[in-house]
Amino acid sequence: MVHLIVGNTGSGKTTYAQNLKAKTNAIVFSIDKWNNTLFLPDKKATDGLDWFLERIERSEIMILDLIHQLEQAGIDSILDLGLAKFEHREKFRVFCTEHNYQITTHFLDIPKAIRLERVLKRNTEKGNTFEFEVSKTDFDFMETWFETPTTIELKDSIIIHE
Repeated sequence: MVHLIVGNTGSGKTTYAQNLKAKTNAIVFSIDKWNNTLFLPDKKATDGLDWFLERIERSEIMILDLIHQLEQAGIDSILDLGLAKFEHREKFRVFCTEHNYQITTHFLDIPKAIRLERVLKRNTEKGNTFEFEVSKTDFDFMETWFETPTTIELKDSIIIHE
């Protein structure tokens, strides 16, 4: 089973993924951890969104290969990859369909005010899910970048409201 964890910045995707992992036989792929570990140490001030997107795309090539291995071993994959765009989510749905893997979308539909409060708190406390600071500017950008899942995408999904 492949679990797509979808929600805008501060919705609790990483916390939700970790809680889901505790209930299933699964491995979590958290793109924030991958970025922080593999790429952020090399990031220059002039590197922008395209720099990140290129590295995320390369990471996902490896993640797709690992999903194959996990499926063969009977282990679920929990994808905490941002998945902000329809096209990004569709990439994983098509992959799963082509390989006959079960897939479930988990949509964390959390109000903006709660998400902003969480982000600011995470920036200050630097707790378990902290990988890097998310500025108010970055948060506001993600509000325009994120594409809310469509009704069709949400068919048979798990939707979390708060």
